[in-house]
Amino acid sequence: MERYIFNECVYLGKNARSCLPNEIKSRNFKKVFLVSDGSISKSGVLKKVTDVLESANIKYVEYLEVKPNPTVQNVKDGVKALKKSKADVIIAVGGGSVIDTAKAIAIITTNKAFSDVVSLDGNANTKNKCFPLIAMPTTAGTAAEVTINYVITDTDRKKKMVCVDPHDIPIMAVVDAELMATMPPSLTASTGMDALTHAMESLITKGATQFSDMFAMEAIRTIHKYLPIAYEHGDNLEAREKMAFAQYVVGMGFSNVGLGIVHSMAHPLGGRFDIAHGVANALLLSTVMKYNAESPSKPKFRLIAECFGFDTKKLSDDDCVKKVVSEVKKMSKKLNIPQTLTELGIKESDLDALSQDAYNDICTGGNPRETSVEDIKKLYKSLLK
Repeated sequence: MERYIFNECVYLGKNARSCLPNEIKSRNFKKVFLVSDGSISKSGVLKKVTDVLESANIKYVEYLEVKPNPTVQNVKDGVKALKKSKADVIIAVGGGSVIDTAKAIAIITTNKAFSDVVSLDGNANTKNKCFPLIAMPTTAGTAAEVTINYVITDTDRKKKMVCVDPHDIPIMAVVDAELMATMPPSLTASTGMDALTHAMESLITKGATQFSDMFAMEAIRTIHKYLPIAYEHGDNLEAREKMAFAQYVVGMGFSNVGLGIVHSMAHPLGGRFDIAHGVANALLLSTVMKYNAESPSKPKFRLIAECFGFDTKKLSDDDCVKKVVSEVKKMSKKLNIPQTLTELGIKESDLDALSQDAYNDICTGGNPRETSVEDIKKLYKSLLK
């Protein structure tokens, strides 16, 4: 038996945010706790949402203190702010950091036993559905609006906590590409490669199913075609909409079947060195995929190659692996993603701690190839230069 968990409702497309008044009022919500960050507010993106709320006379209070890699303290402050606001619904407008913070705030509000935040690490045994949450992504990568996962940084342990909890999924996702139109090229690249990583890892993970494969392959095809366009032409709304769709679709898959050690290795890079998650994933992806090809997942590299547009009829499985690894590397370079850990300030002396953290990460269990701390260290070391 397979289990899949999705949002109650999702709105996709141009001006999807216009759904808010009807949805808020039909659900009898009276006041919104609006979670975002200062950069989104300054860019004018948040105003696109507050204008909709104000035009419908919906009351709201803003919480804009979210950090790029949200911390335990971020969450604790947000819980207090929500209680003080007396709001009855949260709307999160932002990228993964914002939506993840909102998820943690929402889950703790209805599960007081986890108010220390750190006890949410891993598979948290919460009892209650989270506080009502509507998620509106402003980046096309994390799919946090549709997943049962969220990531919070424990600065004391220098660790990114990957929290997995079916109770935290937003009741509704509003995926409006117009909220993503102001992303700079660098953010478009890193979040887009994050989405590609989700798709490729979820296709080959141990838990993959025929159902999740459908989402992953559609996402790979779409991202491969439209990410370069969105990167080079940020005002191309079609490319933005296609990327918004692809990252949401693959979120429906990986949230339910898991990922692998690209994510395991990316998480400590963020936790210890504050490296953007999408950048870490993009740098690691081709190298780890090559490593994972030596596993029962190898035949699926043919599917990936086909999604990339290659004619695989006369290719061996090994040929397909080479095509996939080469194409990912090519995309990464075209998007100006750093190609070595050294460029990000990582030294060989850092590898022991990084490798142990990565091996202990919750995503490691889903990797298609059995691995070890030493194997992971070798992978990191190969990327130093």
